[in-house]
Amino acid sequence: MKNAFNVIVITLAMAISFAFYYFVMGDPANFKDGTKRKEPKPGNVLGTVYTGGPLVAVLMGLILISITFVFERSFSLKKARGKDDLAEFIKRVQKKIEEDDIEGALAECDKQRGSLANILRVGLEKYLAIKDDPNLDAEKKLLEIKRVIDEATNLETPLLEKNLVILSTIASIATMVGLLGTTIGMIRAFMALGLSGTVSAVQLAIGISEALYNTAGGLTGAIISIVFYNYFTTKVDDFTYMIDEAILSITELLAIKLKK
Repeated sequence: MKNAFNVIVITLAMAISFAFYYFVMGDPANFKDGTKRKEPKPGNVLGTVYTGGPLVAVLMGLILISITFVFERSFSLKKARGKDDLAEFIKRVQKKIEEDDIEGALAECDKQRGSLANILRVGLEKYLAIKDDPNLDAEKKLLEIKRVIDEATNLETPLLEKNLVILSTIASIATMVGLLGTTIGMIRAFMALGLSGTVSAVQLAIGISEALYNTAGGLTGAIISIVFYNYFTTKVDDFTYMIDEAILSITELLAIKLKK
């Protein structure tokens, strides 16, 4: 079920793209020859792009999928960061711990929400649960706190990187599909010349347009995916680094309190 969203997005994007390709771009009104759909009317962009062939629909679907996951990642990373500035949030939590107000620190986590707040909350709750346990010395208590924090981090970190593989995959697939469309278009162009024995301007134009529109579509999908994949990867790396720094800072403060 956790991948149901991805399946739905991909299926809908492809369905919408093919429907748009066949029923909007392929509308006989866009062509001189009507239902034959071979000669687009002069200046008719939809009809002209339609001559690029069915792979144009595939490329439109890939571009739509890429844009959808760009928005999904933007929303998810914003939610993961929480409500307020992370640096300010960390300072507030540190101050509460220094004042021995662990409940106040937990309240700050509840207000902040997000991945870092979730991780710190787990560690603080564990601290409250074991700080007065006579069966554990300070070192073992600290190890227990670090253990639960590591477990929480391992649960939160994959959520930050989720679906980035889809963007990287589309970057590769879009280029390959565009290249395939380009190759098929050129084959059709030269096949038309070989069969007729003469230069058919219409057939040559159709073949070349198929090649060029597929090239453009493939490059568009690849550029969008590569740019945002690198952007989100950088954001995740920065966020992960900040999480590691915050965890180190908080555990050091808790270690001091446990040793008192």
